[in-house]
Amino acid sequence: MTASEDFEKQVAGNIAILRDAPQLRKQSVDWMLAAAEGSYSYNFKWLGRPIIQYPTDIVAMQELVWKIRPDVIFETGIAHGGSVILSASLLAMLDYCDAVEQKRTLDPLASGRKVVAVDIDIRAHNRAAIEAHPLAHMVELIQGSSIDPAIVEQVRKAVGEGKRVLVCLDSNHTHEHVLAELEAYADLTTVGSYCVVFDTLVEDTPAPENRPWGPGNSPKTAVWEFLKGHPEFEIDHDIEAKLLITVAPDGYLRRVR
Repeated sequence: MTASEDFEKQVAGNIAILRDAPQLRKQSVDWMLAAAEGSYSYNFKWLGRPIIQYPTDIVAMQELVWKIRPDVIFETGIAHGGSVILSASLLAMLDYCDAVEQKRTLDPLASGRKVVAVDIDIRAHNRAAIEAHPLAHMVELIQGSSIDPAIVEQVRKAVGEGKRVLVCLDSNHTHEHVLAELEAYADLTTVGSYCVVFDTLVEDTPAPENRPWGPGNSPKTAVWEFLKGHPEFEIDHDIEAKLLITVAPDGYLRRVR
């Protein structure tokens, strides 16, 4: 066994310990609830844009992108654009590494990789900031409801065929809406890639004020319902086990066939 293989074996053992630690997972949720008093997830930026994600989930996305090496990342929910810019920067990183490995000159404006993102309301100041960003050439923004059939068709054309695709769903968090997004877009996910459903944590926390979603009506209940009829997907429990602090428990869905 090589040193690298030995290290990976150790990591797998670490994750197995964390998977079998329900009290630790409860403490993690308790910590997240306490940190929410200070709107913890709102306080970070990625390359200048507010990202509204937990740092652990950001690291997880980096690991997935490096592993999958997607041509396209499709996202629902744009907000300030931090997640879109994160995805674009990770794709740009792949382009750079490909160029180094192939010993060729990198043309940063000629990447075949891109981010396709949809939101029902892309606010003018956020659109302007995203379009002014140095990575804007790798981003295609679509405005409209993610479950509108016309928007679904537009997204599919933008993503294209024959591509390695990673899907991220993070818009309206009601059961009905997330389930509709899963039915509309999960099949874009390439075998071996992931469809990541964010904010499944809603199911495990008190119902928020002035929001239509909450326990029993959440992204996690939508995931559970979706998986009943889609055996081609499975929950990757190892990701949430090693993160502990994540907004997406049961939300990292790996396509296995």
